[in-house]
Amino acid sequence: MLAEEPPPAARGAGSRRGEEGPGAGPRAGMEARGGMCLPRGPENLCFDKDEFMKPDFDVDHFVSDCRKRVQLEELRDDLELYYKLLKTSMVELINKDYADFVNLSTNLVGMDKALNQLSVPLGQLREEVMSLKSCVSEGIRAIDERMSKQEDIRRKKMCVLRLIQVIQSVEKIEKILHSQSSKELSLLEANSPLLSGQILERIATEFNQLQFHAVQSKGMPLLDKVRPRIAGITAMLQQSLEGLLLEGLQTSNVDIVRHCLRTYATIDKTRDAEALVGQVLVKPYVDEVIVEQYVQSHPNGLQAMYNKLLEFVPHHCRLLREVTGGAMSSEKANIVPGYDFLVNSVWPEIVHGLEEKLQSLFNPGNPDVFHERYTISMDFIQRFERQCGSQASVKRLRLHPAYLSFNNKWNLPVYFQIRFREVAGALEAALSDSLEEAPAGSSYCLLATHLVWVSLLKCWSDQMFLPLLAHRLWKFTLQILARYSVFINELPKLLEIIKPKLEMIGFKNISCITGALEDSQASLSASMPTLNNKIIQDLSESCFSYLKSALEVPRHYRRTNKEVPTKASPYVDSALKPFYRLQNEYKDMLTQPRIHQWLESALSESTQKYYETVSDVLSSVKKMEESLKRLKQARKTVIPNHVSSNGGMSDDNKIRLQLALDVEYFGDQMQKMGLQTSNIKSFSALLELVLAAKDQTTVEQP
Repeated sequence: MLAEEPPPAARGAGSRRGEEGPGAGPRAGMEARGGMCLPRGPENLCFDKDEFMKPDFDVDHFVSDCRKRVQLEELRDDLELYYKLLKTSMVELINKDYADFVNLSTNLVGMDKALNQLSVPLGQLREEVMSLKSCVSEGIRAIDERMSKQEDIRRKKMCVLRLIQVIQSVEKIEKILHSQSSKELSLLEANSPLLSGQILERIATEFNQLQFHAVQSKGMPLLDKVRPRIAGITAMLQQSLEGLLLEGLQTSNVDIVRHCLRTYATIDKTRDAEALVGQVLVKPYVDEVIVEQYVQSHPNGLQAMYNKLLEFVPHHCRLLREVTGGAMSSEKANIVPGYDFLVNSVWPEIVHGLEEKLQSLFNPGNPDVFHERYTISMDFIQRFERQCGSQASVKRLRLHPAYLSFNNKWNLPVYFQIRFREVAGALEAALSDSLEEAPAGSSYCLLATHLVWVSLLKCWSDQMFLPLLAHRLWKFTLQILARYSVFINELPKLLEIIKPKLEMIGFKNISCITGALEDSQASLSASMPTLNNKIIQDLSESCFSYLKSALEVPRHYRRTNKEVPTKASPYVDSALKPFYRLQNEYKDMLTQPRIHQWLESALSESTQKYYETVSDVLSSVKKMEESLKRLKQARKTVIPNHVSSNGGMSDDNKIRLQLALDVEYFGDQMQKMGLQTSNIKSFSALLELVLAAKDQTTVEQP
């Protein structure tokens, strides 16, 4: 390599010549690739020269790729040719920059001495900078201390100013009160009742500021000395406001009432004003109107009492509603917002009076009387809501504790049970005597059929129906129809009883009677599939509403450190309750084959959904387990996935075991009900699914 290089002089000359002479050819063909220059090379090379500049260049891959196009001898020739070209280009590049290399070494002579001369002043400069930095830090620290002291002084000053403001407010209010109590002001007050309201409003504004500053100064010793004076002002202000409000209501003075309510709002005592109206204005009227003896002694006593209670609002609350915006005639400019006297004053006193003085109102012993009282009372609530004046007021009324208390007083479940026994008892008695004729004028021949229809009509009659019991009455309707369907299936026995009676009186066309009974039975039996489907659907939905709680099993064991499950979850028992109730409560009304048919069909539907739910849970657990396993492998841990870090059963296996226990218990309970699990669709697949998952929990522990 060195033998081929020319001497320095020649290199310099050659470099210059290369720029103009024949040597310019190779350099002119060089290209920039990633900051480096490569010669262009001939066009007939079997490889791409850019392959050498790739960061992932691999010799084996390069050779194998070229062998697909040419022989190795040709590749070798091309590589040797390009090698020579690279070698020539490298020499020219060195010749071009040779002068710079020589000058660089020349310029570095004496550089160490210059650097040594700079080190001394640089060290002095460093010391000066450090000294300046220390001075600046001390200055900043001094400024921070002074600012902290000033902040402390400012806080203490604010406390002093608040205390001064408290004392000034107390003295100002006491001065106003003193001037009000003078004879001159008393005479003026006698001629102008409005002045007292204005003075109270001034006092309230000052009192509001007094309360604000007193709260901000809580804990200060001086405030404890002033507190008795503040308590006296509070008592005087409240007493004066109560007296003036009552005076304004009694004299129907709108200005006085407006001033009083605005003053109550200023000192944030609106609820006190509403409570005062309830105690002084509403309660005496309610005590006078709600009299149990009057309600019981008059035919329409309850309705009349409610009517009189509703009259209180337009007769005695007109002024309050006009001032607070509850009336249509209220002027928006003069409205005092923040009050709702109907909701917070009138309604609580009415409910309290009804609950205390009319306790027999809510007695469900007589269902007819209870139904009448409940209907009238709900109508009274609707009429009272229409007096509220706005939807916002109605919403506040329905959320009021007194409203909820009044509705909860009506024991609707007891009322329904009484009605149930009343209707079901009469119907069952009629069904037990299948030959008794229907009463005159009935559309039916048998009393049993007649009473079934009457019972159905009674459930939805105005004398029995209540909106909140609609779901119970619908269920009762289905029970009546189911019981009658059982009765219809026993009609063939009826012919054996009827036939001797008809033959006794000389009637011989027995085939006509037989045909009529068969037609009746066929017509009624046609409705059985629809009723069966509705009953099965209701049972299935009731069961699955609890079985879907299997979705909550992972949440109970995931990261909760709970013990290994040993028994089934409570939701399984809850899911089976509708079936036990069907077996126990209706075993005398329905035949066992019918009950078993409903149970098997309902359980098949709910088990299919249960299978899908459990399958989803196990799939989710499996995915979670695989994700954790991949994570542990990535971290190079050695703890097996089926065992927790503390050596016990993992959360995933606890979930599998719990689901297996639930399904096994579910099957055991079905067998206790006298059902064959083989007749329950999807149960075998469900059991096989959870048992397979359970087998994964038996992996040997380390």
